[in-house]
Amino acid sequence: MVRSLAGDLLAAVDAARGRFLLGIAGPPGAGKSTLAGGLAGAVGEQRGDGVAVVAPLDGFHLSNETLDRLGLRSVKGAPQTFDAASFVAALRRVQEEPAATVLWPDFDRVAEATVPDAIPIGPEARLVITEGNYLLLDQPGWREVRHLLDAVWYVDAPRDVLRRRLIERQIAGGRPEQDAVRHVDESDLPNAELVARSRRLADRVIRP
Repeated sequence: MVRSLAGDLLAAVDAARGRFLLGIAGPPGAGKSTLAGGLAGAVGEQRGDGVAVVAPLDGFHLSNETLDRLGLRSVKGAPQTFDAASFVAALRRVQEEPAATVLWPDFDRVAEATVPDAIPIGPEARLVITEGNYLLLDQPGWREVRHLLDAVWYVDAPRDVLRRRLIERQIAGGRPEQDAVRHVDESDLPNAELVARSRRLADRVIRP
């Protein structure tokens, strides 16, 4: 499936006048990161290193210290726990300054912390894939994201599959099982329901 999607994507990239920005949206646990990485790898095999770069929204998580100060640590992953303004500004720079090298932040799931300037997006990057839950969110601070992207694909998965994957992810990140289940049921799944309302705004829905 990834190779077929990569072929469609390359056709769009070749037809674009400049750099092509693809968004991959969807609920937590749906497989956005896996798809983004697969697409970038497939494009890289055909066009060379650095031509496709993955730039995740997760790099714009607010720090745990900031979340503690705001009383938002328990709902980390919700829209208000991201620096949406900085994400929009970074996307705009990637779009408007193709000759510059933009340093994009990443996210360390084990440390649950952002890693500044971890991903270089150089002038050779004809395709930038940003992936995250809220790329289609119809809320103040987030609406502009959709206008900066050339296309948005939505990755879908059944609720029971999401729940299982998310619990496994939390446990792998170091949470005790009971705490992992609580976090998923009280934070991740409500976020997934919020994201699902934006599915209708996607250019394409993908069910791996």
